[in-house]
Amino acid sequence: MTGTNIRARLAADPQLGAGNVLPKLFEHGADPEGPGAAFDTPVDGYPAWQQLTLGQLRERVAARAAWWQANGIGPRDPVAIYVSSAADCLLNFQALAWLGAIPALMNPYLPGDIAAEYIRRLRGVALVADPEHRARLAGQDLGLALYADAADVGTGDPSTAPAPYRHHPDDPIAITHSSGTTRMPAAVVHSSASLFAATRLFRLSAPRARGAERILSALPAAHAAGISALNMALCLRSDLLLLSTQNDGPAVVRAIERWKPSGVLGFAATWTQLAREDLSAHDLDSVSLWFNTGDCAHEPHIRRLVAVGSRETVTREGVRRTPGSSFVDGLGSTEMGHSAFHITHTAATERYGRCVGVPHGFADVALLDTATGEEVPVGEVGQLGLKAPTLAPGYWNDSAATYRNRLGGYYLTGDLLYRDEEGYYFHVDRAVDAVDLGGEWLYTAMTEERILARCPDVHDCTVVSTDVGGRVVTDVLLALHAGADPAADRAPAIRDALTAAAAATLRQVVVISEADLITGPTGKVRKFLMRQRHRAQTAGV
Repeated sequence: MTGTNIRARLAADPQLGAGNVLPKLFEHGADPEGPGAAFDTPVDGYPAWQQLTLGQLRERVAARAAWWQANGIGPRDPVAIYVSSAADCLLNFQALAWLGAIPALMNPYLPGDIAAEYIRRLRGVALVADPEHRARLAGQDLGLALYADAADVGTGDPSTAPAPYRHHPDDPIAITHSSGTTRMPAAVVHSSASLFAATRLFRLSAPRARGAERILSALPAAHAAGISALNMALCLRSDLLLLSTQNDGPAVVRAIERWKPSGVLGFAATWTQLAREDLSAHDLDSVSLWFNTGDCAHEPHIRRLVAVGSRETVTREGVRRTPGSSFVDGLGSTEMGHSAFHITHTAATERYGRCVGVPHGFADVALLDTATGEEVPVGEVGQLGLKAPTLAPGYWNDSAATYRNRLGGYYLTGDLLYRDEEGYYFHVDRAVDAVDLGGEWLYTAMTEERILARCPDVHDCTVVSTDVGGRVVTDVLLALHAGADPAADRAPAIRDALTAAAAATLRQVVVISEADLITGPTGKVRKFLMRQRHRAQTAGV
């Protein structure tokens, strides 16, 4: 059966969701010899980088489902997954979903003490970990009935796996967590319908996008986006390689050169890493599409990426392969389930300035004045409210947090945006990061974007504002590209990037090393901690 026919059958199945894609493919006649998934680590005797067929993938998942069932795991049992490899993470996700259990995927970079408290708050029944993460949790009382080793769960007999659980669209199929940039990560629960809605609504109903034939996912496997990447590729019948690391630019470049994908999926932190490299020195011609989700990407990083690769374009002579790639940007979060906006960049586009594009058809968005609940006028900044079938149902074991961010039927994402006359949306900051200058606002994310655009030798920057003697002062921390002169005077360019009100608060520009950047589990710069540390270091200045 062709991929097009399979997609049509999947699209017509109302019971298809994020928890049952694999068994549904077989139910609808997918070829077992077709593409399953490839991983960058060995899987049960299969070598790294070798694509498992769909049948082989099903067998490896069934083996794990059999092992988990034999060890007492069944429907609605929360099971934490704290492992390093994408294979261990996503094969166990599929196996536990096969049983109707609720896999709780944990970022492998979480420190042991935070991970232990997170697991306790889940109130789960089991944990699977590899040796590295078992060591991090040594001595912790986790209150679990079962503590599994990742090497053991693949040893089950796949022939003894039960029939796949029949999910209802509202059934919880995974718990993932926020980036935890300022606090303990929040446990976000996803339903079978919510985490599949975007794939159902516009991936299955349209021809497979150019660039989606052979996909490399540099998304964190233990994130809602990692689950969605796997399900999307399986439904589109695309080749897929899932990486276990996203915060190592050279490793991602090497993977692209080796695997030669047509499309690369990642977060903004991955593009930041890639932008440090001399991309013109590498063979990236296979890439026609870069797809970003989560935080929107920075203009200088996008421009570096679209300058390499190649894509098919329509000319008078027909379809031709031309130099340069496309970059799809947007804005999403764990709770949003999928980017709510989209915009496509090429080397010829100029709509930047943190433009996240226009809403997807499934997204009802509003920019709200949270004091009144009313929408703000065009051109004014408001907090993003979202109604969408992709939204996560809430927070696991935390109903207060589930309802705290609801207003007038909208979920408040915590992002500040404005809309222009043409209907394009622009992200200016997170609400917790914006600084009140007494009638005017300093939007740190937009300021950082403007600094990066005006200072090409700056790789990353963080804006820190604090109160000194009753007035706001602002310091700008710069991380430079290799070879940049740390003694160069960048203050005039930076002052030019600020609004007049913000420029009046500028105190100093500080060059920091890459080692001074504090990043979280997803590779995102932890601005809260960067600012906290800098304020402590400059207290009394």
